Amino acid sequence: MADIAGWLALAATCIAALITASNLGARVTGWGFVVFTVGAGAWIVVGIATHQTQLLWSNIFLGLVDLFGIWRWLGRRARFGDAAEVEQERSRERPGENLFAASGLDGMPVKGRDGEVLAYAVDAMLACAGGGLSHLVIREGGVGGVGETLRRLPWAEVRVKDNALVSTLDAAALARLPVVESP
Repeated sequence: MADIAGWLALAATCIAALITASNLGARVTGWGFVVFTVGAGAWIVVGIATHQTQLLWSNIFLGLVDLFGIWRWLGRRARFGDAAEVEQERSRERPGENLFAASGLDGMPVKGRDGEVLAYAVDAMLACAGGGLSHLVIREGGVGGVGETLRRLPWAEVRVKDNALVSTLDAAALARLPVVESP
């Protein structure tokens, strides 16, 4: 019994770690915590069966943390995301400009005027007093975060269309944008 539980615990913990580390949205992260909970339960079985009290108590604690993660990501954060989607849809039904959720910017492709993906959005910088959107921080190049260049893309150069950011710039103009320095 302990051997089967140990293998289940190992598999669940590894899979859950990959799911949550991928940061693929509230619901996916929430399901990662569900899988973590399965792993913690299996580790608890191993702890009881093998009389390893440290393993038992650490996984009781981690199981409680996992339940908090489920509440946060499948409950609270998913509800926030749903509310933003409803607001986006409502804006399409009303006269005036369509809205989009700023939380959706992270990872959104930035396409050049020819339609090719030039970069990806990282964040949006808003003015403190007026609340207007100043510029985007975008990432280009590199692999898995290594060798990426972060740049400032003025909001005036961007429009949101079909779940992408469409820029008036081409690759050469984008390469001339100011670099965002990190400490």
